[in-house]
Amino acid sequence: MWVPEDTYAITRIDLPRAGTHGWQVRLQRRGVKYGKFFADRQLGGPREAYAAARQWREEVVEQFAAEEAQARICRPSPRNQSGVVGVSKIRIIAANGTEYWFWQAAWCPSPGERRSVKFSIKRHGDRQAFRLAVEARRDGTGA
Repeated sequence: MWVPEDTYAITRIDLPRAGTHGWQVRLQRRGVKYGKFFADRQLGGPREAYAAARQWREEVVEQFAAEEAQARICRPSPRNQSGVVGVSKIRIIAANGTEYWFWQAAWCPSPGERRSVKFSIKRHGDRQAFRLAVEARRDGTGA
């Protein structure tokens, strides 16, 4: 039997009892699932169904790449209490029950990579810890 070389996200489905033969494409991006079945009978055979499945997969992957190329614009959320994107006040409770408060700056230096740094309110005071977090977020450094 003929076996295709490129089967990324493409699976062969053969269920003789159900009369189902074809190729299934399944992809997932940011929690959204994309899938489509390409039946041999409707498309003229296994090779034709595979070609259609591969073409559809390529179109979906190109769509992902186009979305990735668009710059994400960060806007303050209504949940944002600091007024600065990527800067938040956080509370950490130690194992002994002691509560510590920080201003945290978070940013992404490159796709898929996340950095953050915390500034102690106890050590720096609320206003200075906030200023340090805003500066760290703006500069994209933990210094």
